[in-house]
Formats: sequence, structure tokens, C-alpha cells
Amino acid sequence: MKLIAAFFDRPADIVAKELLGSLLCVKNKDGTVVRLPVSEVEAYLGPHDLACHSAKGRTLRTETMFGPPGTIYIYLIYGMYYMFNIVTGKRDYPAAVLIRGAGTYDGPGKLTKALGIDMQVNGHILGPASGIWIEEPKYMSPAEEIECAPRIGVDYAGEWAERELRFILNR
Repeated sequence: MKLIAAFFDRPADIVAKELLGSLLCVKNKDGTVVRLPVSEVEAYLGPHDLACHSAKGRTLRTETMFGPPGTIYIYLIYGMYYMFNIVTGKRDYPAAVLIRGAGTYDGPGKLTKALGIDMQVNGHILGPASGIWIEEPKYMSPAEEIECAPRIGVDYAGEWAERELRFILNR
């Protein structure tokens, strides 16, 4: 069963943990669907979170983050890696979850490259029309299977860099 907007209409840290074990589904150009279990995520809590893009305000880059829950937010880093995020919470409250790993892909850049995810889906809503959606896990991950750790690559964010908002599924 596909996760709907109401699932994403909650705080990013709660959504992030509950995404672990769910299936990231991407429809290929030939019509086949790749389903990969989500294994690592990072939560970005909104404008007060100095590691979140929205901490710098509403800009052309962050505009997508102000959309409805379940919106796909893609951005390019280092001029070569696309990062796949899902907007969470209420419309106009810019928070999101970065999908860091799924299946055998253990980095967000590797994941998007392997699945062909790029700026073309930025601003789209998760679902068949965008070709990307999330399906419920077969079973919920118990808390003891989830490792919490600091986020990666946000040293500029001061004390927010140390917050344990990266969640890893250990099965």
C-alpha cells in the first residue's frame, strides 16, 4: 500500500524513523518498478534547524520545501550529486527527510544515480504520476533496530550538526 500525504504531514524526525524499512519505488522508463527497502534517512526539522536549507529563508532553491507534505525536494550538491528528499509537515513549514540509503545503495548520491532520480521530479508529489512513491513496510522496525547518529556533511550548522537526526536501520 502506498503511503499517502497524511503520513508525511507530521514532524520530520517522526516521519524519518517510520520510513525505515518502507519501500522506495521508482518506475523505470520501460515500465518496470524497482522497490528498495529504505535503510538510512536524515531529518531536517525546519527553519530553526541550522542544518536545514530553510534556515536561510525562502529562496528559489528552497521553494519546494514550502510545498505540501509528500512533495519531492531534489537539490544538487558538489555540482554532481542529486539529493532526494521528501517534504514533511504542514504546507509552508519547510522541513524534509533526506533518503540516504535504500537497498544496496549506501549513499544518497549513489542512490539517485542508480535510480535515475534528478531535478526533473523536483516539486512533484510522490505517487504514480511522478514515477516515485513509498510503500508501507511489511513490518514496522522495532526501536532496537534503529541506530541514531549525527547527520553527515553539516558541520557548518554548529550544535545542530551534533544532533542525532540520522536514522539507520540495523537488521
